Amino acid sequence: MTVPAIFDRLRLPIIGSPLFIVSGPELVIAQCKAGIVGSFPALNARPQAQLDEWIHQITEELAAWNRDNPDRPAAPYAVNQIVHKSNNRWEEDMVTCEKWQVPLIITSLGAREDLNAAVTKWGGVTLHDIIDDRFARKAIEKGATGLIPVAVGAGGHAGRLSPFALIQEIRQWFDGPVALSGCIATGDAVLAAQAMGADFGYIGSPWIATVEARADDGYKEGIVEGRASDIVYSDLFTGVHGNYLRQSIVNAGLDPDNLPQGDISTMNFGSGGNSEAKAWRDIWGSGQGIGAVHKVETVADRVDRMEREYLAARARLKL
Repeated sequence: MTVPAIFDRLRLPIIGSPLFIVSGPELVIAQCKAGIVGSFPALNARPQAQLDEWIHQITEELAAWNRDNPDRPAAPYAVNQIVHKSNNRWEEDMVTCEKWQVPLIITSLGAREDLNAAVTKWGGVTLHDIIDDRFARKAIEKGATGLIPVAVGAGGHAGRLSPFALIQEIRQWFDGPVALSGCIATGDAVLAAQAMGADFGYIGSPWIATVEARADDGYKEGIVEGRASDIVYSDLFTGVHGNYLRQSIVNAGLDPDNLPQGDISTMNFGSGGNSEAKAWRDIWGSGQGIGAVHKVETVADRVDRMEREYLAARARLKL
């Protein structure tokens, strides 16, 4: 399998997924310093001019870290571009990304040949998230470097397929970088993803319950207290099926067991999402893997534990 050289600096084969509203420079910088890829949605920076400020901050702080810690270089960072027709600023955001030569672009809700070509031109890497083999093939045909198969149980917009089914179909024809998403919350699970054929574990929900995350305290505690059975799969809030914390739905005055069907036309990233549905702000996204999260802690502490789990799993398997 072919993996771009920018991933050589990773301490663990982990990509922190971009978390709508929650991911900011503080979280990304902490993840990269800890040795895993940190990422954030471009739309989290508001107004648009703030995107330039955020990338500047990330670039400067990681450069300073690398100067002071030559033996522990920071991992690369990524910017997530939501390529949906309602996102009316992605082209402007791409101009900012090109200015800073962002090393890794993660694309969601649409694959674009022109975007992939632009990133490749400045030497960057693109990963596109998909929920089945058909979309995976389309993404690669349009020039994506690699894939993020989003399996059942992943936080936010998630697919319905088993990770085993997704990976085995993709690896029949694709040997480029693959980051598996769906319920991965421990070092053991990262190693399991690699055993299936993925290069990286793509982890989101555990980072919500960190000191550096821009999440409401109630949201963080919901991740700590939640279990897999507390996750509700619904398309009501954005028009696309996603996984959400049950208690946040109850707090919004809704019955999580009797939610009406959503409407795809309600998805609107021009204003950062559907403000009426209050997705992400009041209805909290989460994956089924949160049973492994027992407290709010720093990113550094969480990565330390994941490394211990990863190495222990390798030792058990005598790898």
